[in-house]
Amino acid sequence: MTSVKSEVSAPKIKYRYARIIIDISHEKVDYAFTYRIPDSLSDQIDVGVCVSIPFGKGDTIRTGYVVQLTDHANYEESRIKEIRDIADAENGMDQRLVALSAWMKHRYGCTMIQALKTVLPVRKKVSAKEEKEVTLLVSSEQAMILRREAFLKHQSAKVRLFDALMGGATVRQKMLTGTLGISAATINSLAKQGILRVETTREFRNPIRFGQTQKTEISLTERQKEIADDYLSHYDAGNRQPALLHGITGSGKTEVYMEIIDGILQRGKEVIVLIPEIALTYQTVRRFYRRFGEKISILNSRLSAGERYDQIERVKKGEVKIMIGPRSALFTPFPNPGLILIDEEHETSYKSETMPRYHAREVAAKICEMTGAGLFLGSATPSLDSYFQAEKGRYRLYRLTERIGEAVLPAVQIVDLRKELAQGNFSMFSKALENAMDVTLARGEQIMLFLNRRGIAGFVSCKSCGEVLKCPHCDVSLSEHRDKMICHYCGYETAKVKTCPSCGSPYIYGMKAGTQQVEELLQKRYPKAKILRMDADTTRKKEDYDTILAAFSQHEADILVGTQMIVKGHDFPEVTLVGVLAADQSLFASDYTAPERTFQLLTQAVGRAGRADKKGQAVIQTYQPEHFAIQKAAAQDYAGFYEEEIGDREMLSFPPAGHLLAVLISGEDEERTGIFAGWLAGHLRKSIRKQNDDKSAGRRQPQVLGPAPAGIGKIKDQYRIVIYVKSESLEELIRAKDVMTEKVEYAGKQAEPFLVTYDFDPMSGY
Repeated sequence: MTSVKSEVSAPKIKYRYARIIIDISHEKVDYAFTYRIPDSLSDQIDVGVCVSIPFGKGDTIRTGYVVQLTDHANYEESRIKEIRDIADAENGMDQRLVALSAWMKHRYGCTMIQALKTVLPVRKKVSAKEEKEVTLLVSSEQAMILRREAFLKHQSAKVRLFDALMGGATVRQKMLTGTLGISAATINSLAKQGILRVETTREFRNPIRFGQTQKTEISLTERQKEIADDYLSHYDAGNRQPALLHGITGSGKTEVYMEIIDGILQRGKEVIVLIPEIALTYQTVRRFYRRFGEKISILNSRLSAGERYDQIERVKKGEVKIMIGPRSALFTPFPNPGLILIDEEHETSYKSETMPRYHAREVAAKICEMTGAGLFLGSATPSLDSYFQAEKGRYRLYRLTERIGEAVLPAVQIVDLRKELAQGNFSMFSKALENAMDVTLARGEQIMLFLNRRGIAGFVSCKSCGEVLKCPHCDVSLSEHRDKMICHYCGYETAKVKTCPSCGSPYIYGMKAGTQQVEELLQKRYPKAKILRMDADTTRKKEDYDTILAAFSQHEADILVGTQMIVKGHDFPEVTLVGVLAADQSLFASDYTAPERTFQLLTQAVGRAGRADKKGQAVIQTYQPEHFAIQKAAAQDYAGFYEEEIGDREMLSFPPAGHLLAVLISGEDEERTGIFAGWLAGHLRKSIRKQNDDKSAGRRQPQVLGPAPAGIGKIKDQYRIVIYVKSESLEELIRAKDVMTEKVEYAGKQAEPFLVTYDFDPMSGY
């Protein structure tokens, strides 16, 4: 059994009790039972250890996993049973994942149950997919006699069955019962008589469907090979320092990834490859499949329960060596992981929006620490956090500064939309973009147009009195979608109104600035052009991503219009023009990461143009052309952006120069929620003042900001209050979380109906 060190408790302390999860499948994780730790096992019991325990009235011996050590029993001592022994788990994977869950509980302020349900592979009740095959056991002569008997007795189903199986053929039972209409009872009856054999085989559902794909051999550039060789040489020397590859768009980062992965596989280990969104799976997986074939598989939220179940089973059987997917693929239960590779590591989708609010990069680092695996990050626009770590020498930094082959970075033009308006152009397309689209289509090349919105409207308002229609359950405006209005936070729907509910005016319209509106305008201007739209509304079905991306990749469309998902990681050689319609919209976000996100988004978008031997161009439309994030993105100047932005972060002690904890308090009653938030903040300030008495002067102590109403003050009839805590030390913020958790638990015992969640170094405003 693999030994896993406790990540929460101090190893020298001997605890009296252990809280144990009996069944760690997702369906059953809901309660931890308390058991007494015998003195003989006190040095061996730790979080994550698999143990044998008596369970139930009959004291049936079951196995369970230790999830917490404590000196406090939660019921009478006389009723507490004792752990029997340390159990040998099937392997160390589950033990490791339980220990990881304990670390996440401590680190992110969630419950153990929330952590376990995040980390453990899905184990819902899914039936294994089985295939039955039918073969004749009798000779052809005997089969002919039996067929004749069936014919004379008018047993037409048996006649069809013998016809299908003549000549020694093996036929799938599904074909016999479906296409030929032969009942299972008929087949089973003949099987009992020894006339035929029915064999059941396990068939694994495989979400990868590329058919016959020719394996490709890639010739690395000198710099690509140098990076891969250097990383693997450090790896072999036992140096598992995290590495960051900063490569400009089109510089061939994926080829470096695959070369390193191949080296890890040759060393007998497995690899997890994280991608930021499901939209990347089509091209990414196809490229990996060409290199590694059946060794790869994928995990993502759009797989069926059966497909997800089978991929985990294939991992356990050793059939899968590389798992590719978004954040949740991080918890693939490989027995011997050698590398976790995170592509586009700057992406915000790597941060969970539900408890536990973990960042995949942080959890990946912890998994690597526990298993001895390596961590490799890559991006054309690295997160400030990762680049900061590289600058401090905590990450090894590699750079790719040139595009592959003859490709060069596109020429970029910034268009000031204020001047367009002054010249009487009220269209969504500037004159410069219209001219560029005309030329590009005339040359038979492709265009990508990016808009950071979805659907057809942002809000619905009255042009007479200015009333904005809001959701009755959330403090947000409703969005118009054809004949109805929808709240994108709680799903509330209502019919589209014809008159203003406030003043009765008929002049009530949706503010139309979404991808659907762009598509409609393009179709009017270019009636012969084939246009595809890719956003949340057009990718609801499982196969929609692949269908749209494959069609555009094969030049079945001239223009692709979409939201952020179209500009992240895709490689279309025929795209020579990228238009950004609302470049500065992300600058209006109410959080400190807005300039960073804007720079990354624009740099990635611009980088989609001119990926092959054709020169590309990009047009960025903005109302703030002078903003440094837009200027640096247009120049593809990451170093210049980093220097300016990190200076602001250091001055304000924002991440990565400092740390920030957002505490969100939600409740049904607005006044009582505000009072509770104030009480909680007061206790935290008191605790910090008490700690300061024992600390040396000169170190900046944690700062408590708020409470204050959240940016969206109500969602689903829950009022929301936020408290921010700033500190140079992450450990101090974790202690602050612990102080508040203790008070929240106390309030819970008083039946106070409040929900408190914690978000360390938040990547979005509240």
